[in-house]
Amino acid sequence: MEKKIVLITGATSGFGEATAKLFAKNGHSLIITGRRKERLDKLSNELISEFNVEVFPLCFDVQNSVEVEKAISILPEKWQNIDVLVNNAGLASGYGTIQDGDIEDWDKMINTNVKGLLYVTKNITPLLIKRGKGHIINIGSTAGKEVYLNGGVYCASKHAVDAISKGLRIDLLDHGIKVTQICPGAAETEFSEVRFHGDKEKAKNVYKGYQPMSAEDIAELIYYSATLPAHLCINDLVVTSLAQANSFYINRE
Repeated sequence: MEKKIVLITGATSGFGEATAKLFAKNGHSLIITGRRKERLDKLSNELISEFNVEVFPLCFDVQNSVEVEKAISILPEKWQNIDVLVNNAGLASGYGTIQDGDIEDWDKMINTNVKGLLYVTKNITPLLIKRGKGHIINIGSTAGKEVYLNGGVYCASKHAVDAISKGLRIDLLDHGIKVTQICPGAAETEFSEVRFHGDKEKAKNVYKGYQPMSAEDIAELIYYSATLPAHLCINDLVVTSLAQANSFYINRE
C-alpha cells in the first residue's frame, strides 16, 4: 500500500491519538497537532520509537487563525505533500439549556468545532488542490444529525460540521479531492469529562449500563475510509454502538 502523509488535529487524546497510532502502525508518516506540547512531544516520541515512522509535531490551538496559518506555513516542502487531513479537534463544553448557558462554553465549542475546522481546512486545502488529490475527513457526531435537551449549542456546532462537509464535497469535486464526514455516537474517551468540566463521576455515568464505542473503534473507521480505492468516497458515515439507536435511545441494562 502507498504510504501517506496524514495530518491529524487534536492528536493528543481520544480519537486523534488512536488514529495516529493506527496510521503509524501501518507505516504512514504523521503530522500531529495539539495545544498541549508535553502530550504532543510524548506521543511523537512513542510513535517514532514503537513504529519507526516519521512524525512532525505541530503545537498550536485550532481556535487561533493566526497560529494555524503560521504553523502550516512553516511545514518543510516534503511535509506539504499531505494526503489525508483528519479534522478531529473538537469538544463539548457544558451541559444545559440555552437560557442557562455559559457564553465561555459556547465560544469554546464554536471556536473549536466550527472555526477551528475551517481555519485548518482553509490552510491545508490549497496544498491538496496543488497536487490534484487528497482526502479530508471531518469528525462530526450524531449530535450533528439531531438535537437533544441540554446540548443545543454543541449540537449546533456539529450541525455546522455536517453542512461544511457537504459544502466541501461540492467545492472540491472538480479537484478530485475526497471529503468524508464520520459521525460517532457515544464513545468512551475524555469527551464527557471535558463536557462536565472535569467531573469524573458525571462522566462515568454517561457510559453506564451498556458498552459504548472506543476511540480505537472510530480510528478503524477513519483508517478504512482513508484507504479505500481511489475511485471510492464515503461521504457520510453515522456509527453507534449496538446499544445506541441515536442520541435519544440507549438500551441500558
